[in-house]
Amino acid sequence: MHRPTLIVYCGLPGVGKSAASAYTAERLPADRYRSDEVRKRLFPDPDYTDEETDTTYEELLACARDALESGSDVVLDATFRAKRFRDRAAATAREADAAVQFVRVTCDVDVVRDRIENRTDSVSDAAFDQYLQLKRTFDPIERDHVVIDNSGTLEATYDQIDRSVL
Repeated sequence: MHRPTLIVYCGLPGVGKSAASAYTAERLPADRYRSDEVRKRLFPDPDYTDEETDTTYEELLACARDALESGSDVVLDATFRAKRFRDRAAATAREADAAVQFVRVTCDVDVVRDRIENRTDSVSDAAFDQYLQLKRTFDPIERDHVVIDNSGTLEATYDQIDRSVL
Protein backbone atom coordinates (compact mmCIF):
# COMPACT_ATOMS: atom_id res chain seq x y z
CA MET A 1 0.00 0.00 0.00
CA HIS A 2 1.18 3.51 -0.86
CA ARG A 3 2.33 5.52 2.14
CA PRO A 4 1.44 9.15 1.49
CA THR A 5 4.03 11.89 1.71
CA LEU A 6 3.70 15.44 3.00
CA ILE A 7 6.11 17.85 1.32
CA VAL A 8 6.35 21.15 3.19
CA TYR A 9 7.64 24.08 1.14
CA CYS A 10 8.80 26.92 3.38
CA GLY A 11 10.68 30.16 2.90
CA LEU A 12 10.31 33.90 2.75
CA PRO A 13 7.80 35.75 0.54
CA GLY A 14 8.85 36.14 -3.07
CA VAL A 15 11.46 33.36 -3.13
CA GLY A 16 9.39 31.17 -5.44
CA LYS A 17 7.67 28.67 -3.14
CA SER A 18 4.55 28.73 -5.27
CA ALA A 19 6.36 27.93 -8.51
CA ALA A 20 8.35 25.15 -6.83
CA SER A 21 5.36 23.68 -5.00
CA ALA A 22 3.16 23.79 -8.12
CA TYR A 23 5.80 21.91 -10.12
CA THR A 24 6.19 19.31 -7.36
CA ALA A 25 2.43 18.79 -6.96
CA GLU A 26 2.00 18.36 -10.71
CA ARG A 27 4.90 15.92 -11.04
CA LEU A 28 3.89 13.63 -8.14
CA PRO A 29 0.80 14.12 -8.52
CA ALA A 30 -0.26 15.54 -5.15
CA ASP A 31 -2.89 17.76 -3.58
CA ARG A 32 -1.50 21.26 -3.04
CA TYR A 33 -2.56 23.72 -0.39
CA ARG A 34 -1.30 27.31 -0.17
CA SER A 35 -1.54 29.44 2.95
CA ASP A 36 -2.27 32.54 0.85
CA GLU A 37 -5.35 30.88 -0.67
CA VAL A 38 -6.51 29.41 2.65
CA ARG A 39 -6.13 32.81 4.38
CA LYS A 40 -8.13 34.61 1.67
CA ARG A 41 -10.87 31.96 1.88
CA LEU A 42 -11.08 32.35 5.68
CA PHE A 43 -10.45 36.11 5.78
CA PRO A 44 -11.45 37.83 2.50
CA ASP A 45 -9.88 41.11 3.70
CA PRO A 46 -7.03 39.84 5.91
CA ASP A 47 -5.34 41.90 8.60
CA TYR A 48 -2.44 39.42 9.04
CA THR A 49 -2.85 39.25 12.80
CA ASP A 50 -1.31 36.46 14.84
CA GLU A 51 -4.81 35.03 15.35
CA GLU A 52 -5.44 34.97 11.59
CA THR A 53 -2.10 33.30 11.04
CA ASP A 54 -2.81 30.61 13.64
CA THR A 55 -6.25 29.94 12.15
CA THR A 56 -4.79 29.83 8.64
CA TYR A 57 -2.17 27.24 9.62
CA GLU A 58 -4.77 25.18 11.51
CA GLU A 59 -6.95 25.04 8.38
CA LEU A 60 -3.96 24.43 6.07
CA LEU A 61 -2.88 21.45 8.19
CA ALA A 62 -6.45 20.15 8.51
CA CYS A 63 -6.69 20.06 4.71
CA ALA A 64 -3.35 18.25 4.56
CA ARG A 65 -4.40 15.73 7.22
CA ASP A 66 -7.65 14.90 5.41
CA ALA A 67 -5.87 14.37 2.10
CA LEU A 68 -3.06 12.31 3.67
CA GLU A 69 -5.56 10.12 5.52
CA SER A 70 -7.32 9.45 2.21
CA GLY A 71 -3.97 8.27 0.78
CA SER A 72 -3.03 11.32 -1.27
CA ASP A 73 0.40 12.90 -1.33
CA VAL A 74 0.26 16.55 -0.22
CA VAL A 75 2.36 19.62 -0.97
CA LEU A 76 2.06 22.62 1.35
CA ASP A 77 3.12 26.13 0.38
CA ALA A 78 3.55 28.63 3.23
CA THR A 79 6.36 30.56 4.87
CA PHE A 80 6.41 28.18 7.87
CA ARG A 81 8.64 30.85 9.40
CA ALA A 82 8.00 29.71 12.97
CA LYS A 83 9.37 26.44 14.29
CA ARG A 84 6.01 25.69 15.92
CA PHE A 85 4.28 25.63 12.52
CA ARG A 86 6.89 23.26 11.11
CA ASP A 87 6.53 21.09 14.22
CA ARG A 88 2.75 21.01 13.66
CA ALA A 89 3.28 19.95 10.05
CA ALA A 90 5.57 17.11 11.15
CA ALA A 91 2.98 16.05 13.75
CA THR A 92 0.24 16.11 11.11
CA ALA A 93 2.28 13.74 8.93
CA ARG A 94 2.99 11.47 11.89
CA GLU A 95 -0.68 11.36 12.90
CA ALA A 96 -1.65 10.43 9.32
CA ASP A 97 1.13 7.80 9.13
CA ALA A 98 2.70 9.74 6.27
CA ALA A 99 6.29 10.48 5.38
CA VAL A 100 7.33 14.12 5.61
CA GLN A 101 9.92 16.15 3.76
CA PHE A 102 10.78 19.81 4.35
CA VAL A 103 12.01 21.98 1.49
CA ARG A 104 13.29 25.50 2.06
CA VAL A 105 13.25 27.71 -1.01
CA THR A 106 15.85 30.46 -1.05
CA CYS A 107 16.60 33.24 -3.50
CA ASP A 108 19.01 36.15 -3.87
CA VAL A 109 17.58 39.30 -2.27
CA ASP A 110 17.84 41.38 -5.47
CA VAL A 111 15.87 38.75 -7.40
CA VAL A 112 13.21 38.67 -4.67
CA ARG A 113 12.86 42.46 -4.73
CA ASP A 114 12.42 42.42 -8.51
CA ARG A 115 9.89 39.56 -8.40
CA ILE A 116 7.78 41.12 -5.65
CA GLU A 117 7.76 44.55 -7.32
CA ASN A 118 6.75 43.04 -10.67
CA ARG A 119 4.03 40.60 -9.52
CA THR A 120 0.84 40.93 -11.49
CA ASP A 121 -1.36 37.92 -10.78
CA SER A 122 -0.35 36.71 -7.34
CA VAL A 123 -2.72 35.80 -4.52
CA SER A 124 0.04 36.91 -2.12
CA ASP A 125 -0.18 40.37 -0.58
CA ALA A 126 3.43 40.35 0.62
CA ALA A 127 5.52 43.39 -0.21
CA PHE A 128 9.30 43.65 0.00
CA ASP A 129 8.99 45.20 3.47
CA GLN A 130 7.34 41.99 4.71
CA TYR A 131 10.15 39.96 3.14
CA LEU A 132 12.72 42.00 5.09
CA GLN A 133 10.73 41.79 8.34
CA LEU A 134 10.20 38.02 8.05
CA LYS A 135 13.86 37.52 7.15
CA ARG A 136 14.78 38.92 10.57
CA THR A 137 12.26 36.72 12.42
CA PHE A 138 12.47 33.43 10.48
CA ASP A 139 13.26 30.62 12.94
CA PRO A 140 16.20 28.42 11.89
CA ILE A 141 15.19 25.07 10.42
CA GLU A 142 16.62 22.58 12.89
CA ARG A 143 15.50 19.41 11.13
CA ASP A 144 16.52 17.58 7.98
CA HIS A 145 15.51 19.58 4.95
CA VAL A 146 16.38 20.20 1.31
CA VAL A 147 17.36 23.67 0.13
CA ILE A 148 16.28 24.78 -3.34
CA ASP A 149 17.89 27.98 -4.68
CA ASN A 150 15.36 29.68 -6.93
CA SER A 151 17.60 32.61 -7.93
CA GLY A 152 18.04 31.42 -11.51
CA THR A 153 15.73 30.11 -14.20
CA LEU A 154 12.67 28.01 -13.53
CA GLU A 155 14.37 25.17 -15.41
CA ALA A 156 17.31 25.29 -12.98
CA THR A 157 14.87 25.23 -10.06
CA TYR A 158 12.96 22.30 -11.56
CA ASP A 159 16.24 20.41 -12.06
CA GLN A 160 17.05 20.88 -8.35
CA ILE A 161 13.58 19.63 -7.39
CA ASP A 162 13.91 16.61 -9.70
CA ARG A 163 17.26 15.71 -8.10
CA SER A 164 16.49 16.48 -4.45
CA VAL A 165 12.76 16.24 -3.82
CA LEU A 166 11.08 13.91 -6.33
